[in-house]
Amino acid sequence: MLFSRTYRYHSNVPMEDIKSRLLGKHVKVHNLDFEVLEKDRQLKIIPHAEQIDTLKTLPITHVSFNGKGARTQVVISSKMRKIDQGGPLLVVIFCSFMLIAGIVGFLSGHEDYALYTYTLFGIGALIFIIFWIRMESGYFDYVRKIRDYIKKESAH
Repeated sequence: MLFSRTYRYHSNVPMEDIKSRLLGKHVKVHNLDFEVLEKDRQLKIIPHAEQIDTLKTLPITHVSFNGKGARTQVVISSKMRKIDQGGPLLVVIFCSFMLIAGIVGFLSGHEDYALYTYTLFGIGALIFIIFWIRMESGYFDYVRKIRDYIKKESAH
């Protein structure tokens, strides 16, 4: 999916040691608390969104481990909460339709409608660029900081 991210790396720390370092801990990202829980032999990092009163798009992160002798492969996968998916998907679909309409108008070649074609394409691209910049500074920043926290805790 468009908003899912997966990150893999190897650590020299044993699998059980990494789990014990992370399990039950709380991660603070932008003054928002994320808790590390265990479910189905993998770790799940969920946000405590009860304390926020603004609309935020937050990730749920799963951390799974594959022990290979002295090395451990750590797989971190983040996805958007189901409750948060509607708004971003609507923006992406809206921008896609505007961009497609602009491209179709451009390819049809009617000079009379060139202003509308360029306007549709420009507005669709502008809205998508603003949306993506906000996602990079919000949702994807949460994902990056949680990933960095896990990587830092499993490194030493």
